[in-house]
Amino acid sequence: MSSSAGRYAGALAAAAVVALAIAVSSPLATTVIGLICFGILHNVLELRYVLGRFGDLLTGTVGLLLVVLVSGIAVARLGGAYLGGWSRPAEILLGYAVLGAGAWIGLRGVARVVVLAVLVGAAAVSLSHPAYHVVVLAHLHNLVPLVFLWEWARRLPVRARGWFRGVQVGWVLVAPAVVLAGVFDRWVDADPGAVRALVGEGAQVVSSVAWPAAPEAAMRWLVAFAFLQTMHYVVWVWFLPRAAPEATAAFEARWPVASSRRVWGVGVALAVALGALLLTDYGQGRTVYSGLASYHAYLEFPVLLVLLTRWRRSP
Repeated sequence: MSSSAGRYAGALAAAAVVALAIAVSSPLATTVIGLICFGILHNVLELRYVLGRFGDLLTGTVGLLLVVLVSGIAVARLGGAYLGGWSRPAEILLGYAVLGAGAWIGLRGVARVVVLAVLVGAAAVSLSHPAYHVVVLAHLHNLVPLVFLWEWARRLPVRARGWFRGVQVGWVLVAPAVVLAGVFDRWVDADPGAVRALVGEGAQVVSSVAWPAAPEAAMRWLVAFAFLQTMHYVVWVWFLPRAAPEATAAFEARWPVASSRRVWGVGVALAVALGALLLTDYGQGRTVYSGLASYHAYLEFPVLLVLLTRWRRSP
């Protein structure tokens, strides 16, 4: 196990170096092409992992409630043109409701009350600053793999576990911090290149991930996002399907009809269909993707809260 952990850690470190180089050299193209090729596929594989590994947390009434709330978010995203100004507030409120459900599941007593109070305050801030909410959510989602990788590493011997986790902290937290500090500014190429026909100069793409109060650092935020998005795909499409076969087995045991071959088939078919839409009308395709991605993006948050609670109780 320790030797395989070393190989995995080395492979992820190498992938991070390559992903960073690509993101710095062409951040806009990396973001757009990555979404077209791997966006919906990683959604499918991430849902399979979460439902296989932590399906017991998302069953019964709780699971139904979460699905209803997340479906509301998907409707708000897909129906933005019809809901007008109500779309974003609706998504924000439903998103915090999902987090509240996660806190209710994973916490007890004073901790539950405190977290719920914090969520109420955070929801108020998000409603008053929706542009910041969008940016924070985009980057927070790309940081999520650290928690799942940290949890996966609990199976490793102590020394291998420390080495593996150190590598993950390096690419998830340290590398983006270095990017945001401006270390790579001289090498960043803001030209849209191959994706100009799809997104023009990329103003909408950049605004969705750049901190609104710091427009002068917009490209740094885009590079950090492009890098983390690429590594996000590496984790969900390559690493966890290989390194956590027990999650796949548990998923197939719960839903025998959803064999690995069929899941991959569905993922690839959806990727091809959505890719065609993105290539035809990137804006419309991005809206459709955003709606479909609601399920994998929001269902992971209650699981994260439960995991953090478990670690607090038994480190």
